[in-house]
Amino acid sequence: MAPRGAPGRFFPARHGRFASYRSRQHVRTLKGTGDTENTAERPERPDKALQAALEGATAPPPPAPPDCPHCALPQDRYPTLHAGYWVLLEPRIVVPAHTAPPRRRWIITPDGNAMNLWDAEPVPGAQCRIAHRMACPYVEAEDPWSWTTMLRQENERRAQRLFNLPDDRYLPDTG
Repeated sequence: MAPRGAPGRFFPARHGRFASYRSRQHVRTLKGTGDTENTAERPERPDKALQAALEGATAPPPPAPPDCPHCALPQDRYPTLHAGYWVLLEPRIVVPAHTAPPRRRWIITPDGNAMNLWDAEPVPGAQCRIAHRMACPYVEAEDPWSWTTMLRQENERRAQRLFNLPDDRYLPDTG
C-alpha cells in the first residue's frame, strides 16, 4: 500500500521521496537534486545470453547434431526457457534431485523445455536431469561430487572408444 501522496507503484528514494515506475518525469526531476545518479529504467529481465551461459545452456541449436563439442559423445538436446538457447543433458541419466548439486538440477517441463531449478529445494521424491558439461571428461570439473566423478570416468572411456578404432589392416576382408 502506498503512503499518502505517493504514486500507485512506487519505490522509496533517498530522503523520503518516492519515485513512480510509471512517472518518468518525477525520476528526471530527482536527477538534478543529487538523490540518484542513475535514472535509467531497469530492464525487465536479465540479459538472456548471460543467463543462459550461467545455466550452461550453450548447446548448438538444430540442425547441428546434439554432440558435445569437447568429447563428441551424443547427448540429449532440449530447448530452454530462454528462447533460442539449448542445453545438452546426459542421456538416460535421471537422478534423485536431492543428490544433484544446487544450480545443476534440470527438469523437463510438460511442453518439452528444460528448466534449471537453481537453488530451489527439491520436493521429496523429485527427480532431475544433469547437464552434460557436469559429466564431460574434457571440461574441468566445477563441483567434483563422487558420483559425477564416476560418470566423468565412464564418459571418458566411452569417448576413447570413438577415437581408438581398430586398424583396418587387421580386420578380415568381407568384400
